[in-house]
Amino acid sequence: MRSPVLALSLLLVLGLAPAAHADEAKKGKAPEHKVTQSESYIMLPPMYATIMDGEHPAGMLLVAIGLDIPDPKLRAVAEDAMPVLRDAYLRNVISFTWTHVRVAQQPDVVEIASRLQRVTDKVLRREGARVLLAQVASRVTN
Repeated sequence: MRSPVLALSLLLVLGLAPAAHADEAKKGKAPEHKVTQSESYIMLPPMYATIMDGEHPAGMLLVAIGLDIPDPKLRAVAEDAMPVLRDAYLRNVISFTWTHVRVAQQPDVVEIASRLQRVTDKVLRREGARVLLAQVASRVTN
């Protein structure tokens, strides 16, 4: 009686071993999270800048953008220039926040988008990459 139960258990264990191994292989490789199915879209990490009230920090401005670049050659140039683009975006957002954003007012999203579009065209040295605002949010801490 013991041997049929043992044989059945052994068959079950051996039958499940390849499935368990396949599950482990899948677990080791994390699935890639895609924001969109579009190959022309590049999402950038959000940028933060301090909102000043006089000489005191009064909050944070968050700006999240993406780039839509249909031309594959320009997209390759943009991906190579991403550190320069990111630096230029961040400097521009910080400058805008310190000079234009007030504690009691909403930030001008049209101005933010226009400024970041000019930065993009300047760094890439031609038009063709479109800046898309994903999110603009401000948090006042006073």
